[in-house]
Amino acid sequence: MRCVIARYPFDLTKAGVLASMKGVRPELVTGESVTIGRRRYPVMQVGQVITRQDRRDFTVGEVTRALARLGFTCHDRPEAAPVGVGTPLGTASALFGGTGSVGV
Repeated sequence: MRCVIARYPFDLTKAGVLASMKGVRPELVTGESVTIGRRRYPVMQVGQVITRQDRRDFTVGEVTRALARLGFTCHDRPEAAPVGVGTPLGTASALFGGTGSVGV
């Protein structure tokens, strides 16, 4: 499939993207992401690998559109945990009348 990323044309295939990402360790996902194989990668990391360009040269939208057209599952930015949600230890401790702090 022919697509334009950062004003440069690329001929991308699903098999080609899979081959490019094989052996690449996913970075921590903090924004938009894409599932490739059994792993979830940040979209910008995938864009850098498949285009061999600096991440500042393209946008998340360009890469997401191309990957979605190839049939990959793209994910929006993960939501932050709601405020006031405690840890399992804090929740269990609160149920038994504790403060939720360890060693207090």
